[in-house]
Amino acid sequence: MSTSTDEPLGTRWLLLIHQLPPKPDYFRMKVWRRLQRLGAVAIKNSVYVLPRTEQTYEDFEWTLREIVQGGGEASVCEARFVEGLSDEQIEALFHASRDADYAQLADDVRQLFETLPSGKAITDEQRREIEAALARLGRRFADVTAIDFFGAPGREAVDGLLASIEQRLRPKAGGGATGRQPKISRADVTGRTWVTRKGIHIDRIASAWLIRRFIDPRAMFKFVPGKGYRPEPGELRFDMFEAEYTHEGDHCTFEVLVKRFELPDPALRPIAEIVHDIDLKDAKFERPEAVGMDRLVAGIAMAHKDDAARLERGTAVFDDLYEYFLRKRDRAGE
Repeated sequence: MSTSTDEPLGTRWLLLIHQLPPKPDYFRMKVWRRLQRLGAVAIKNSVYVLPRTEQTYEDFEWTLREIVQGGGEASVCEARFVEGLSDEQIEALFHASRDADYAQLADDVRQLFETLPSGKAITDEQRREIEAALARLGRRFADVTAIDFFGAPGREAVDGLLASIEQRLRPKAGGGATGRQPKISRADVTGRTWVTRKGIHIDRIASAWLIRRFIDPRAMFKFVPGKGYRPEPGELRFDMFEAEYTHEGDHCTFEVLVKRFELPDPALRPIAEIVHDIDLKDAKFERPEAVGMDRLVAGIAMAHKDDAARLERGTAVFDDLYEYFLRKRDRAGE
């Protein structure tokens, strides 16, 4: 079977419209759980939607048969929304559903991350327990990513945490390696095309601003679908799955870029903390500016669908925010 069968065909959708018998209750719950496992989202009572692929069509067909065998009625139809809901609004429903899954999973992964011994070796017994827990979390992550049709933003945070735990469990080469990333020469990344997911928001806007202002002044940006993109030679990806620069442990992409490129500017620290608090929603730094900045970036996203326009507006905001912290520090040092 061609690998293209897992890709959405155009902008069309599949709808499952059903009517279930009032009893038994367990049957209604069974159908609901099946639809949740498929990643379908409800757009009205008893109307569920999936992006149209051969796989999702087959999934809905099996669900239809199950409903009919249980005494209900169901239809599967292809749909293109021309009034009312837009494709972007439907994708937002998928993002919200998957982000809720990722948020719960991220909390569970953080709990495991916090159990890792700090500053000392992991015993064999601890390693076995952690590896077993990590395997369970990895299976849950795989289940969610399998139905994450549009690359929900929460994916990178979970992936970064899981990768950090795996790295912590990995034996250190020669007994003396620290796992520290070598300093990256900015000459090696100058004039590159930097690729990230469409629909840029706080971490991607801030990271793009950081890249162009402090890392690669000649950077060009490319915005691609969140799932299934294969990079072209010479491209560098950020804040997306399997990117060269993305979440690591409990650090957002902005923090990772600051660390990997060893940017010493103290005015970047409060900006990194603000971006972290908004992106990861864990109130780690409790920055008072985070709420207002979150609303401002949300307003930019609502007002501008085009990513280049979002980046232009966001760049001006981060330029001013940087200037504020720079001058605030200078006055404090007087």
